[in-house]
Amino acid sequence: MSRPRIVFMGTPEFAVSSLAACFELGDVVAVVTQPDKPKGRGNTVTAPPVKELALSRGVPVLQPTKLRTPPFAEELRQYAPDICVVTAYGRILPKDLLALPTHGCVNVHGSLLPRFRGAAPIQWAIAHGDTETGVSLMVMDEGLDTGPVLAMKRMAIAPDETSASLYPKLAALGGEVLREFLPAYLSGELKPVPQPSEGMVLAPIIEKDQGRLDFTKPAVELERRLRAFTPWPGAFTTLGGKLLKVHRAQARGGSGAPGTVLASGPDGIEVACGEGSLVLLDLQPEGKRVMRAADFLQGHKLAPGSQPFVAG
Repeated sequence: MSRPRIVFMGTPEFAVSSLAACFELGDVVAVVTQPDKPKGRGNTVTAPPVKELALSRGVPVLQPTKLRTPPFAEELRQYAPDICVVTAYGRILPKDLLALPTHGCVNVHGSLLPRFRGAAPIQWAIAHGDTETGVSLMVMDEGLDTGPVLAMKRMAIAPDETSASLYPKLAALGGEVLREFLPAYLSGELKPVPQPSEGMVLAPIIEKDQGRLDFTKPAVELERRLRAFTPWPGAFTTLGGKLLKVHRAQARGGSGAPGTVLASGPDGIEVACGEGSLVLLDLQPEGKRVMRAADFLQGHKLAPGSQPFVAG
């Protein structure tokens, strides 16, 4: 077929690589993204990254607050799309919108489906201790990431990987999967394959309180969650009634009552967990800068055997 007419739907930085790929693969006739939102300490109203790229290319940008009432599909119909490409748009698409493009809607999802369906696949892959992740290109249906899969590209998760470091790698991989497989789908050469019924894991949206360090849990689990929830919501505990953020930590094999300080010195603060121990390496007291454990201990005496941390 001639260059396809593409409507792109996406919002955050993760979707920019996918949109860039769409500009190469066809004629992007419209971009749909979330409304501008206040951001930062000054609450400055800021456009989504996808909008900025679209405007720089002279493409119409649509920012509906709702997709169902009134039916947004009717507004999109004027663009006569052959395909709708969706990457991290942030909303479930209604049936009328899914059926509008000639070739339906495809989604770039940041996991190896059916593992980690949902809003936060990157974070939960790290939190679960997976050693591999990737992106899936699928044909969308009315379910939550349940549609048949067209292609996958895989990537190793490094032992020290954080969401912050994995995010741009998977974003770039999303652009690659579109360049490699979207033309074959549009030509009819590539057929979607239903997802297997086994192996499904949900990846629900992250809540702020999930960053709280519960020292009754295994140290390995806490270390994974710290990396998974970097940069947001981060990992934190309380000390003396004040918030203490933990930016870097290491799981070890120490033992003791959960929350007990096993050792404190230049090499870190070792805290007993439900299984093993967690060595706190980089800390940020409330209202202060990030500092190494050795610097933190100059103003905070944490004697071995003490229990200054809330265990549960």
